[in-house]
Amino acid sequence: MHLDRVARIQAEWARERPDLDVTPQGVIGRLHRLADVLTEQLAVVYRRHGLGEGEFDVLAALRRAGEPYERAPGELAQHTMVTTGAISKRIDRLERDGLVTRRPGQDDGRRRVVALTDAGKRVIDQAFTEHMANERRLLDALDADDARRLEQILTTWLARFEPPH
Repeated sequence: MHLDRVARIQAEWARERPDLDVTPQGVIGRLHRLADVLTEQLAVVYRRHGLGEGEFDVLAALRRAGEPYERAPGELAQHTMVTTGAISKRIDRLERDGLVTRRPGQDDGRRRVVALTDAGKRVIDQAFTEHMANERRLLDALDADDARRLEQILTTWLARFEPPH
């Protein structure tokens, strides 16, 4: 029987530490490896559009905001997978590339907002279209029923660590 990498690691640990239950590695280890594979597969699309994962996420958060496609930097951190500390660097790069602008807020001149430029909107619209096709390709490795069950399981599990808002 052919063992995948995680099963081989589990077997080695079971042999070396029979006093420990290594069955959690079957799920956690595979999720970790799968996350690495998926992240790399997703990053291919981002790179094709001149973006990193964080830049894609910032542009997507601005696009999802709806017209006029802007948010305050703090809001961007809340609506992305990017930490507050990393937001400034991402915004700097996107601004340098002409994809976003920084300006005073309309209601409060002391408040700063980040807004998509026309070029930024074009880039994220093209990148997101390709991103969704890529995600579909990746998910199609599972049959539809398995994909639905997996989504339900992951939603339940994630809610234990990150309650829905």
